[in-house]
Amino acid sequence: MIRRHAVIFRAVLMLADAGLAATVAVAVSVARFGRQSFADQLAATVRNPELALVAFAVGWVAVLWAHGLYRQRARWTLRGQALDIAQATLIFALGTLAVLFWLKLPDVSRLLLIVLFPTLAVAALATRIALRLFLRVLRSRGRYTRFMLVVGASPRARAFAELVEAHHELGLVVVGHLQAGTEDDGVPLRRPVLGQLEALEYVLHSRIIDEVAICLPLSASEEIDAIARLCEEEGRIVRIPVAVSERTVSRGLLEEVDGVPVYSLVNGPDRTVALMAKRLLDVAGSAALLVLLSPVFVVLAALVKLDSPGPVHFRQERVGLHGRLFRVVKFRTMRDGAEEELEELLHHNEVNGHAFKMTNDPRTTRVGRWLRRTSLDELPQLWNVLRGQMSLVGPRPPLPGEVANYDVWHRRRLSMKPGMTGLWQIRGRREPEFDRWVETDLEYIDSWSFWLDLKILARTVPAVINGEGR
Repeated sequence: MIRRHAVIFRAVLMLADAGLAATVAVAVSVARFGRQSFADQLAATVRNPELALVAFAVGWVAVLWAHGLYRQRARWTLRGQALDIAQATLIFALGTLAVLFWLKLPDVSRLLLIVLFPTLAVAALATRIALRLFLRVLRSRGRYTRFMLVVGASPRARAFAELVEAHHELGLVVVGHLQAGTEDDGVPLRRPVLGQLEALEYVLHSRIIDEVAICLPLSASEEIDAIARLCEEEGRIVRIPVAVSERTVSRGLLEEVDGVPVYSLVNGPDRTVALMAKRLLDVAGSAALLVLLSPVFVVLAALVKLDSPGPVHFRQERVGLHGRLFRVVKFRTMRDGAEEELEELLHHNEVNGHAFKMTNDPRTTRVGRWLRRTSLDELPQLWNVLRGQMSLVGPRPPLPGEVANYDVWHRRRLSMKPGMTGLWQIRGRREPEFDRWVETDLEYIDSWSFWLDLKILARTVPAVINGEGR
């Protein structure tokens, strides 16, 4: 299975199964004996109840794993899942009875066991149905969805596109195909043809593309290598569905989808557990700070409002992960309508490249200058972090107009979510060369780890206190 997408689904499912196993065991026991009688029965039966409960939950997950219930299938059916869970439940019940006999524990209520194991089976099946429905609803709203472009419009390319989309838990949506030769002519496709192979760079820049699947014949090794190089420069993931003997590139990871070998070239961070930890840190950190700093938000809002006429917040369209557009929110630091005056000030730009910075910008208000120096104007971006549009740590979020003028290598900085702070925040905030900004962002992407994020967050605090803002 494609590891980057499957690990999170499996982890959530395993945690849900373990938690429900423990919950069902306690709930059925309390229903059978009553709360106090259950406590007395448990104390008389097991020396370490907490450890026994953990062992029960882990054992249940292990049996489900052994029966392939965490292996993703393209043709998921309710009947098939129910049969597999029933078989796993029978094995688990026999194993539990064997352990009870081996440990020579006091008599355990037969009625409890009769109710416990069927309830476990129902809970496991209900969990899988609920999780799939939940994912389907989220992805119908565009959440947790990644977009794939298929290079090739042959029957092989069409079959791979359908296989990928059949795995709903992967969250991959095929946006369309690029034709790459005469063998693609006349092949009926369910998805639109977005152009010829020559349009690849245009499509990557004009659409949100997270992954590129190269479905070309072995004879097109030069084209495959050129596509892989371009995607690497732009930070896109490449999938090549081939047999092992058909490898045309020497690096990458061999994975599979329903027995179909997929050669994956992952450009950027791919440590799934660490990326999950990063998102958990973003959610917990932004939620906690929004609550703790709410009095500060009220004071700053009042200062902005009293200092100059206009709205408290400034909202502006920015470019996020792989070209996703979102509206960043900040405290307003310039007079109302300042964006319309930018054209007149471009000749004062202190940055050599695709960004604008001016130390003594005449549009900035008195309170705005202080907010920028202390970076307090960026606090409302915690809302963007909570919504998943940004991260606490990441590259600077650029403007669409800046991205439109990027060189190809600049675009790789869009392969991670933009952040409120980053290496650029603690190292080179007054750097006049745009290329140096990008190099710093790419250094962060190439060396990323969860611990690096923690170090950057720790170093951001003194940078803000010392007033090293722009």
